[in-house]
Amino acid sequence: MDTTQRTEQQRSADRRRRELLEAADRVVLRDGPQASMNAIAAEAGITKPILYRHFGDKGGLYAALAKRHTDALLDSLRAALDAPADRRERVESTLDTYLAAIEARPQVYRFLMHPAEGSQGGDQGFDVGKHSAPLLRRMGEELAQVIEERVDLGPESQQLARVWGHGIVGMMHAAGDWWLGERPCSRAELVRSLADLLWGRLAAAGDRMGGPGF
Repeated sequence: MDTTQRTEQQRSADRRRRELLEAADRVVLRDGPQASMNAIAAEAGITKPILYRHFGDKGGLYAALAKRHTDALLDSLRAALDAPADRRERVESTLDTYLAAIEARPQVYRFLMHPAEGSQGGDQGFDVGKHSAPLLRRMGEELAQVIEERVDLGPESQQLARVWGHGIVGMMHAAGDWWLGERPCSRAELVRSLADLLWGRLAAAGDRMGGPGF
């Protein structure tokens, strides 16, 4: 097989994988954590063994969907952080971007962060800690990198940036999870309250010399 044939086969496989993920997304939007491999295969017009061939098992499909949605969310968060606004506005915009994302697609959020709720019959749910913790850890590391690039935290800035990154992501996740379930206040009120909590130290820190600024 020559290089052209291999490249075309890879493109075809990538295209088919995207189509299957889009079918999975439609089922997740409808069923949330109850989304099953049977339902996803039916939505895609294939048999479950073919779905397994592409993703291995439900965990493999979950990981692919998680990467798809986490990539999109991180792109949105970076755009909020880079917007032409003052620091306080960008802090609030970043918090609001996260909350708006989970509010807009609550079934997707529950599938990603509370997958064990969907355990039923022979189609087992996920271990929440095993599957959702890496998503939060990835977001924490990404935010830590942004903080280190933009904010002058003095000595041991790398370590402190990681503390802040993971701490802020943990706060957003815990507060957002509670808010999505109970709706005790408006999204705007929650954003302001969380920004107030973060603002003291963020307001005092200067921009990193030579960095993009924050």
